Amino acid sequence: MPTENSPAHVAKQWFEQVWLHRDATAIHRLMAPDIKGHLEGQEIVGPEEFVLVFKSLLAAFPDFEINVEDIVGNEENACVRWRARGTHSGAALGIKATGKDASFRGMTWLRVQDGLIVEGWDSWNQGALMASLRQD
Repeated sequence: MPTENSPAHVAKQWFEQVWLHRDATAIHRLMAPDIKGHLEGQEIVGPEEFVLVFKSLLAAFPDFEINVEDIVGNEENACVRWRARGTHSGAALGIKATGKDASFRGMTWLRVQDGLIVEGWDSWNQGALMASLRQD
């Protein structure tokens, strides 16, 4: 059973509080002040930059859902395999709202120290997302 500060527990809290419950304040509670985030096509530093990414994604996909399929972890890292879906109701990735349902899969690797996320990497199937939004 993961302890409260274990990477697997922190990763579970991240996905539940931030993505399931859409609690933007959890971003500040779970991220270190100088976190480094390596996102698809973007590097961020600090929770405030991630809040902007979070709000932008939810503006583009107001019904965004992410389902955690698996979490594995050790003393310093956790890896989360997930599936996401949402209706593209706002501009995202340089594309005007299409009204189309989009789904894609990805993985998030988190490095955790003292119960806080200090670095994270997201890798997701951007090609599948773009294909599902393509205007025919």
